[in-house]
Amino acid sequence: MTSEIIVYLTALFASGLTLISGFGLGTIMLPVFALYFPIELAVGMTAIVHVLNNGFKMGLIYKHIQWNTVLRFGIPGIFGAFLGAFLLLQLDAETIWYSSTYVTLKPINVTIGLLMIFFAITELAGWKSYAFDSKYLIPGGFLSGFFGGLSGHQGALRSMFLVKAKLSKEAYIATGVAIALLVDATRIPMYWTTYDQSFLIENVQVIGGATAFAFLGAYLGKKAIKKVTLRSVHLLVGVLLIAMGSAMALGII
Repeated sequence: MTSEIIVYLTALFASGLTLISGFGLGTIMLPVFALYFPIELAVGMTAIVHVLNNGFKMGLIYKHIQWNTVLRFGIPGIFGAFLGAFLLLQLDAETIWYSSTYVTLKPINVTIGLLMIFFAITELAGWKSYAFDSKYLIPGGFLSGFFGGLSGHQGALRSMFLVKAKLSKEAYIATGVAIALLVDATRIPMYWTTYDQSFLIENVQVIGGATAFAFLGAYLGKKAIKKVTLRSVHLLVGVLLIAMGSAMALGII
């Protein structure tokens, strides 16, 4: 029961952050699920919560979506997500590179953990410093989709390419949600064909509870959009991701 409460509270917290900043839910939920479930199943469970939460957020802010940007960024993102998810499924969860009393290095854990650390450091360094001109939306969409399919890290790259797209704060958030849904709709069917579906069905209560708390976090986050600075959110999430990514890469979680 304690583990479920931790998962639910994390979903609440992460969902509010991702609505405000454009990233965070999948990245934070994954290591929390990985505390209690095998990493390959944690990826699938996180993806389900992520897509349901994005669908809920779409209902809250769909009026602000900039559809031209969604098409230019999201369509290449679909192809990138397909390739990223395909590569993820090639990583054998049973393979161990190194093992000791405190550390266990596995390809899938190391890959996702290092990507967490990389993107967290990028956030802490000030992602606006790496912002790209809007003429690069198409390759940016492919890269964002690729890492979304590979590890769930699509928000940080998406931010780098959308920040100069001349969108209002509301349009920036809503457009990001629409793009994330396209990536989720691509990667989840690929995960579903590989992972243990019966295990996911047996844990539908945990997934459902996490989704409900994520909905609540999205609702509260919408209320706070105009009260919270994006930079403060990025700093907080960045520190958390470095810690979680390090623990995951080393096999501690």
